[in-house]
Amino acid sequence: MKELSQEEWQSQLQKDEKAVILDVRTEEEVEDGYIPKAKNLDIYKGQEFVNEVEKLDKDKNYYIYCRSGKRSAQACTILDQMGFANTYNLEGGFMEWKGDRAED
Repeated sequence: MKELSQEEWQSQLQKDEKAVILDVRTEEEVEDGYIPKAKNLDIYKGQEFVNEVEKLDKDKNYYIYCRSGKRSAQACTILDQMGFANTYNLEGGFMEWKGDRAED
C-alpha cells in the first residue's frame, strides 16, 4: 500500500491506464456523492467484501478511498495480503476530495 496525498492520487490516477477506483464506504455514504467511475465495495460487509475482492483483476492498480482514509487503509492492507501488487490509499478520504464528484 502506498499513501497518496489528494494531489498525488489525482495526478497518478489520470495517467494510469490500469487504474480501478474502489469506494469502500457504505451505500448510505455513497448516496452523498462519490468519485466518478468508482466501484463501491463496502468494507463493513466482511466476508462479502473479501468475496468481491477475489473477483478483481490482480494486474490492475487499485485507488481506494473511504470517508476519512482509515477504512481505505484497511482495505489496501486486505488487498495487499490477497496478492494485489498496487494499492493506493487516498489520504484524508472523500471528506477532503476536491476533484470531480458524482451523485445518483
